[in-house]
Amino acid sequence: MYVKRSTRKMADGKTVGYLQLAHNEWDQVAKVSRTKVLYSFGREDQLDVAGIRRLVAALCRLLEPGEALAATAPAELRFIETKALGGVFALDGLWSKLGIDAAMRRMLATTRMEPRVERILFALVANRALAPSSKLAATRWIEHDVVIDDLDVPVVDESCYRAMDWLIAAEPELGRIVFDNTADLLNLEVDLLFFDTTSTYFEAEDADAPVGRDERGMPVADVSDAAKEAGFRTFGKSKDSRGDLPQIVVGMAVTRDGIPVRCWAWPGNTADSALIRQVKDDMRDWSLSRIVWVADRGFTSAENRRYLQKAGGHYILGEKLRGGTPEADAALARQGRYRHVADNLQVKEVRLSSDLADDRFVICFNPEAAVRDAAIRARMVALLEEMIDGSDKLSRDQRVELRGVISTKPGLKRYLRTTPGGLLRIDKKAIGAEATLDGKFLLRCSDPKLSAEDIALGYKQLLEVERGWRDMKSIIDMRPVYHRVEERIRAHVLLCWLALLLIRIAETRTGQTWPAIRDELQRLHLGTFTGPAGSFRQRTELTTGQKKILTALGLPEPRRVFEATPATP
Repeated sequence: MYVKRSTRKMADGKTVGYLQLAHNEWDQVAKVSRTKVLYSFGREDQLDVAGIRRLVAALCRLLEPGEALAATAPAELRFIETKALGGVFALDGLWSKLGIDAAMRRMLATTRMEPRVERILFALVANRALAPSSKLAATRWIEHDVVIDDLDVPVVDESCYRAMDWLIAAEPELGRIVFDNTADLLNLEVDLLFFDTTSTYFEAEDADAPVGRDERGMPVADVSDAAKEAGFRTFGKSKDSRGDLPQIVVGMAVTRDGIPVRCWAWPGNTADSALIRQVKDDMRDWSLSRIVWVADRGFTSAENRRYLQKAGGHYILGEKLRGGTPEADAALARQGRYRHVADNLQVKEVRLSSDLADDRFVICFNPEAAVRDAAIRARMVALLEEMIDGSDKLSRDQRVELRGVISTKPGLKRYLRTTPGGLLRIDKKAIGAEATLDGKFLLRCSDPKLSAEDIALGYKQLLEVERGWRDMKSIIDMRPVYHRVEERIRAHVLLCWLALLLIRIAETRTGQTWPAIRDELQRLHLGTFTGPAGSFRQRTELTTGQKKILTALGLPEPRRVFEATPATP
């Protein structure tokens, strides 16, 4: 069965076509095939297209879905490939809303770098957010797996490295622009700025050779100008419990909404104590109003406190409970009632005499944490009792050896005491002292206007930085780092920061976690079809979830047909 077309010449000399549904029948007598017309559609230029669609739909209902699709699809049309579209489309929209693309292109215009550097850097950031991999694997991902507008492929790894080298030079100006645009886009409150550091290790046996560095940890050309000598990847105090591997230190400043506004990298043996002063200097010229810096107890030195109060600034810092400082001891010894702030948080403000400290101290108590601390201590004491049980029968040297073993376990040695005769006993006084600290943490604040509740809740938001570190190391895969050159490692950290920035904005706008957003958007694909008439690229239909995400992000729906190329005659 087929559609037969016949022509007829009209009186005015114009040729008109007629369409008929026909099939061939075998004439047994004449021994020939004859055409039999089943239905006439009429003139070709007056065809009832809507009626034909209804007829085809009615006939397709008699077939299985797959059979109907095979029957209606042109035999010549071929499905070539499909690439993920949704995730990159959303990230690219946020990238543009933040003005990062325009800023980079404007900065690139003053250099000899090619304009596609901006597109390559976006592609690398999108790779960290969607499918973290090495730069070499990222080039294959860019070419074969995703759709990135205005980026001609293939992208080779040398292009990625050149783009990363430019990013290092552009970071100071770019960071300021990104912060300003992010603050405008999200109406950020930056009265509280959280800062914390972490470390990331490298699967390498040897640390980098020491080179001269300035006070900021940057290499200097003249050794006489160096404040110290250190390798970038070097051994230091590991926050990942991998002191056996060289590492670097990474710092991040985060707003109370969890938006990372800037990131830094230092040599792996850099101590936390002085870093917050450098961070304050780096952000001094930004458009920031009155700032209260929030940081953990690693930054609570007297020098840091004085520095953070310059130009009217203030701080909320964690204070060591077991440091034995006069201020901490006096604050903890002060009596008073706790006020309920949240379901698991109670606070008590303590005012010390001016000769001890001018700061305000807030003792915070978490009942749930107190129960947990007591349970952990009970297990440790039980383990310690088991280890020293029967030790009185040992020789003195054997007891000294056992005490040495216990001293390597910080959680146990705290509750061990040794009698004048050298016997090992449980230190009940230490247990009692620890019990008074269960579920508590101590805060020091220089701002006289903040309430005790605001101080406690503000410090509790420091968890947003810790969540950022977890996402940097798990979702974005900041490590393993596939680079050896210091500049490339620094650029890699910046790419991770930009990816985390886009992720946090997406989470803030949608109220969903990034894994949920990513999984939903990555189901939106772009298919490529080709046939005798040419080729075209068309996306899949949007789901309800995808529409909600794009609406929340303030982004339009991607166009249905991305490209249509007619065949060359």
